[in-house]
Amino acid sequence: MHDISPIRAKSGTNQEGTSAHNRRVMIEALRLNGQLSRADLARATQLTKQAVSNIIEDLERDGLVVALNTVRKGRGQPFTPYRLVPEGAFAVGLQIDRHLGRVVVVDLIGKVMARAEANLPFDEPSAGVEIILDLVARARHELAGISAQSERRLVGLGVAMPGPFGLNNSDDKWMMPAWQQFPLLEALAAGTGLDVGLQNDAAACATAERIVGAAHGIDHAVCLYVGYGIGAGLILNGELYTGGNGNAGEIGLALLSPAGPGSTPLEHRASLASLYQHLGLNPADAQLYERLDTLALADDPKVAAWVEAAAHDLRWSVHLIETMLDPQTVILTSGAPASLARRLLQAMHPLLPSIADRPGRRLPRLQLGITDPWAIAVGAAAEPIGRAFDPRFSAILKAG
Repeated sequence: MHDISPIRAKSGTNQEGTSAHNRRVMIEALRLNGQLSRADLARATQLTKQAVSNIIEDLERDGLVVALNTVRKGRGQPFTPYRLVPEGAFAVGLQIDRHLGRVVVVDLIGKVMARAEANLPFDEPSAGVEIILDLVARARHELAGISAQSERRLVGLGVAMPGPFGLNNSDDKWMMPAWQQFPLLEALAAGTGLDVGLQNDAAACATAERIVGAAHGIDHAVCLYVGYGIGAGLILNGELYTGGNGNAGEIGLALLSPAGPGSTPLEHRASLASLYQHLGLNPADAQLYERLDTLALADDPKVAAWVEAAAHDLRWSVHLIETMLDPQTVILTSGAPASLARRLLQAMHPLLPSIADRPGRRLPRLQLGITDPWAIAVGAAAEPIGRAFDPRFSAILKAG
């Protein structure tokens, strides 16, 4: 017999008309666990052995799954493990920020295959889109040199940019109003020939954490993203929650004092934009990341003063997240260098008492996540992969 330890997977359904959902369930099980036999897959997904065999054969034929060498252990029956084929699918991820565009191409398991970046003209989306299309073309050309089937296996383009989306106060410069009003998705779809999806940058960061970071295998986690602005990516019941209008988790807009004259949103005081202003730095500076790293490592007093003030406000935001959503853990993610993010995390302790402060915790209430500046683009690329391959429980409800 081979290993019968628990396997991370969602349940499939043996109802008729749900084959697409079952394919997604099996792909996710292989992504989470690396390699599994048909018996493993049947046990974990609660599908019949025949259903698993049929789906495995389909996935092999589609170039998404490959059989590995047969394993023989003791007196038990030999078994054949299967794994995903990384080059079975690719997706493009795009991060648009106030002054910067980043593009990555990832494979089916989230590995970055190509990347490109360039400065964007502030609040000039027409010119900015042309730059972005060139970045996408460069990344696709680089990928084509690695995989001859790359164009045929591109499943889409995911875009991440600061939200919230579709509000009336579109003149607020924190929300990139010119980009909000520009027909961005239509322009990108026409220019790339790909299906295009949009999410806010905090949601993309949470997706990256779910695939390759601290939220991997966790059903309930909130990623508190400290970038130019502040947002929260919500992973609830194992899926990214975006809300009715795609604006869930916009905690940066939460007021730190009662509404009315003098009220201040969180992101105006504790975001990296507030740090740039505090230090007199230009957010369009190509060396900004390196400058912040140097200042944080040198224990710069102005940086220390900002960290102390920002930590006070962010400590309150963790309390609010825990009280409202009861996650297993809160993950601090940031576009800042790891040196600065670690200082901010340390300064946020001790955390305020909340319902999360209980004995026997398996995970810390607050932990540091990804600080790679490319994480948002990677999370954006994961969106079309998820759209194509991740389980959606709504599929079962509709089929039922």
